[in-house]
Amino acid sequence: MSTLAAALHDTLRRRQPAAAGVDPALLQPLIAALIEALEQGELGLDLRQAVLPEGCLEALAASGWMVEARELSDLASEADAWPDSALLVCDGPWLRWRRWQEQLQRCLSDVIARAATALTPAPSAGALKTALATAAAAGLDAQQLAATQTLLQRQLVLLLGGPGTGKTSTVARMLEAALTIEPQLRVQLAAPTGKAAARLGAALNGAQPLPCSTLHRLLEARGSNRFGRDARRPLELDLLVVDELSMVDLPLMRALLSALPPTARLLLVGDAGQLPPVGTGAVLEELCRPACREQLGSAVVELTTTYRNNGAIAAVASALRQPQPSGIEPLDALRPQLEQLPPGANLQWLEAPLPQLPTAVLQPLREQQQRLRDLSQGLRWQGEQLHPDDSAALLEALEQRIALSPLRQGPWGVEALHRALLGAALGAPLERWPLGTPMLNRLNRPEQELANGDIGVLVEREGQRLVWMSSGRLLHPARLAGAEPALALTVHKAQGSQYGEVLLLLPPSRHSDPRLLYTGLTRARRRVLLVTPLQSI
Repeated sequence: MSTLAAALHDTLRRRQPAAAGVDPALLQPLIAALIEALEQGELGLDLRQAVLPEGCLEALAASGWMVEARELSDLASEADAWPDSALLVCDGPWLRWRRWQEQLQRCLSDVIARAATALTPAPSAGALKTALATAAAAGLDAQQLAATQTLLQRQLVLLLGGPGTGKTSTVARMLEAALTIEPQLRVQLAAPTGKAAARLGAALNGAQPLPCSTLHRLLEARGSNRFGRDARRPLELDLLVVDELSMVDLPLMRALLSALPPTARLLLVGDAGQLPPVGTGAVLEELCRPACREQLGSAVVELTTTYRNNGAIAAVASALRQPQPSGIEPLDALRPQLEQLPPGANLQWLEAPLPQLPTAVLQPLREQQQRLRDLSQGLRWQGEQLHPDDSAALLEALEQRIALSPLRQGPWGVEALHRALLGAALGAPLERWPLGTPMLNRLNRPEQELANGDIGVLVEREGQRLVWMSSGRLLHPARLAGAEPALALTVHKAQGSQYGEVLLLLPPSRHSDPRLLYTGLTRARRRVLLVTPLQSI
């Protein structure tokens, strides 16, 4: 039992003692299992799969700590509707903390209601037919046309699909159709991170530029889970597109739904195979559960046709999206497929001994360092602005190659990679890092128009060290306290980004989640080197 689980169990016992005759020790494994589930992005514990000691669930039922979800009145819209002793809620096969159950039910109820709500006024039959005919002429298949039609008739669409299934191009055609019918429609694009928002904006801003921002900036974040936009001050828009939904946690989704005008449309876009968010509650995963998906009905459209052939990367990623055998490690299941990869495949697999970092990873990263250093030393400036050609070259170099690891610490973690690449400079202030070193902003800084996850490069102008952000802005290093090098990132931090080549290290970890490997692989546009411990599979 972890220290956190033990401390929480002790706190719960003091706050709400179990009923007489219940052995508190029987509840400890349950608390530990709930904590572990939260660490993996789950809001609760799936009792169908949980392995608990004999008598544990019986003790919970007798403790007075649990209430059945069906006993709660009207989704417990008022806090005092919950029984005081209900620390946990049993919702079918799921056991959840009371707080998360309440937030989840409100969120799902809102989304389901929007999916069932028709637009008022509805588009005319002629306008609808013309818009869909135009979309079909642009090459949309039946699934993509179904998503377009739903957006033109209802308040919510959930568009799902893996890499290469045309999600972005489908969204572009959906927006074109909506704007054809309503040219004055106020459309807003948003994503959880700055990098994801930038990619979304670049992909969808054509002849008619559309505003695009991070969700935190859109909601005017004011610290942890506090926002300037809410039901009293709703967002000023008619249609909101949210990309990379897999990265959106439950508190952020609740804030978004609260700030969304009652009549606004919501287009949610995501890949259900990716990692859950770092924060609590995988919203996309909850929306894709069979019971919820059934209630959403035709509002859910999953694109399954692959239009971009990405070779072995796509083949392995597709295998990872399939249900995994219980008790079998993802890499064990993939071993036959990995062993048969031909030499020229765009996915290569390397088994290497721990703890040293493989040369096959360090050498390409050192080449990346040198490329960025050379570019940074020859920059041309137009006043305070970087020459457009040099700006494009820096951005291309930043996205050329990245090393990814699921861990920050440990022999194959992100920190070990940066120690090997930067040496003593790693502990120095940002301005003393080697010229051309990429950096990761780790804080939301609305006053500087920076989001957590934004990437920059250390450059020099007239003898002064500055940080050029991928958005094109120049900042003094002193304004970026807490920034980290970004030659390597955790897989979580890389979500929403794309790179030409990915060097993916998979050290041993406590949790073997196929979504982690899937997410790492699908960050690559051209090539992946997958590195695993020599004796791991």
